[in-house]
Amino acid sequence: MPRKTLVGTVVSDKMDKTIVVSVTRTHIHPFYGKTMKTTKKYHADDPEGLAGMGDTVEIEECRPLSKMKKFKLVKVLKKDIYTGEITETPETVEGSGGDQK
Repeated sequence: MPRKTLVGTVVSDKMDKTIVVSVTRTHIHPFYGKTMKTTKKYHADDPEGLAGMGDTVEIEECRPLSKMKKFKLVKVLKKDIYTGEITETPETVEGSGGDQK
């Protein structure tokens, strides 16, 4: 039986040798016929630490590596530049003078 391969976005890389990948799929509701989006998170093995936050990656099903990890990283499809900085803080928003009388 072929192994499942999924494409998704890395939402967390804070763990050692592990990434969390968010995979979005679309399907049609069986009764109403409406197209729906479903998002699921998968823990994947990344031993070299190649993937970072926001990267688009391909993961493949493998034997259970731990309680949560059942996928491994195949390749990074698209790198994303993620700085981790928040540009807007409450102080800068209040100091902009948006609703003063």
